Amino acid sequence: MSRSTPEENVTPSSVAGSSVRLLFAASIGSIIEWYDFAVFAFCAALVFNNVFFPEASPVVGLIAALMTQAGGFIARPAGGWFFGILGDKIGRKRALVISLYLMGGATLAMGLLPTWQQAGILAPLLLLILRLLQGFAIGGESTGALVMIAESLPARQRGLWTGFPMIGGPTGNLLATSAIGAVIGVFGSPAFSEWAWRIPFLASVVLIGVGAWVRRKVEESPAFQHIQSQHQGPAKAPLREALTLHWRNMLRVLIVKTGESALFYLFSSFFIILATVFLNAPREQALTAMFVGSLAEVVFILAAGALADRIGRRIVTIVGFVGGTAAGFFLFALEPGASATLLTLSTVVTLSFHGIIVGGMSPWFTELFPARVRFTAMSTSYSLATVLGGALSPVIGTWLLNLYGVPFAVAIYAALMAIPAIYVMLTSPETKGRDLIDHR
Repeated sequence: MSRSTPEENVTPSSVAGSSVRLLFAASIGSIIEWYDFAVFAFCAALVFNNVFFPEASPVVGLIAALMTQAGGFIARPAGGWFFGILGDKIGRKRALVISLYLMGGATLAMGLLPTWQQAGILAPLLLLILRLLQGFAIGGESTGALVMIAESLPARQRGLWTGFPMIGGPTGNLLATSAIGAVIGVFGSPAFSEWAWRIPFLASVVLIGVGAWVRRKVEESPAFQHIQSQHQGPAKAPLREALTLHWRNMLRVLIVKTGESALFYLFSSFFIILATVFLNAPREQALTAMFVGSLAEVVFILAAGALADRIGRRIVTIVGFVGGTAAGFFLFALEPGASATLLTLSTVVTLSFHGIIVGGMSPWFTELFPARVRFTAMSTSYSLATVLGGALSPVIGTWLLNLYGVPFAVAIYAALMAIPAIYVMLTSPETKGRDLIDHR
């Protein structure tokens, strides 16, 4: 008689209530943490150069603000390593709750920071420290919620299920652009630049409370419960085991995630700079375009995940990368004075293709590793990739724009970041249908 696994024992009736709670808990936590991350990114592009770096020239101040943003990415590998090991040792659920509290505390503190005029050099130093804490926290969130969902819900629709925590990025952008746009609408741009930029940071305290409460109500994943019940238990040194036995798949995740991160931050954070500085679009117009594009991306992530359940993870991800690269040439060919319609259309197209990438790669990542080291292996390579692909892409984009005076060079840069990821997906095995509990 063959042994049944927790995945096989899931019935429609048992899935209904617990699945909804789990999907909501994973999604709301990811959305909240990415909202915090996005508020910082947009404020770095819009006001932080004047608030924290007023002594520098406009371009240097903008680059300094973006470098502070990049600091969050630098801390992500440490956070991915820490929370990955924590999740493989004490459980996915507890690690995710801790990361949420850490992110919320850092974001709330940002809303209370003194400015350069009030505290001098101490102000940007404190901003950098809090940004590092944000990056450390999100290093565990990004993969933790993904692992929790993938291990807990039926494998047949794993692509669709794993799309829910991954909508955190675009939905966080939606909330962030909505919050910033609302503050600007109520108080005006001058007040936003002077003091009202703090409001979106302070407002996150409510969201953090809701997210933490919901996450504490969900059950631990069946895969983690399974390895706890085995004689050997969780890996004693999950990072060493991952690097020794699974380094090839960690390298695959690193390369694919690097390409995806570069495209995402060029199409989001750098887009705000491109629209407001080079294309001379009003802030409200740029934020509206980002809002509509992010909304489209949410739909495409879930649709692409469902498609990946039917035709496979690799082909969906490859289509996303190829289409995203082509869409980048469309976006970065826009000229000053581009209409609001064209601006919005370009953002919808680029972020939709990015959503296709995310929908295909998310289940693929979880299926590459065994449960004993899944959280550690994914978080370590995934978080390091965000440094290589995401940390400096807005900075490099701004530098290229300033150097050449036109954004076409940024399209070349985006293509160069995507090509290695396309090659890896072309030469890697398909993983659709793998058992996440028994996979070795």
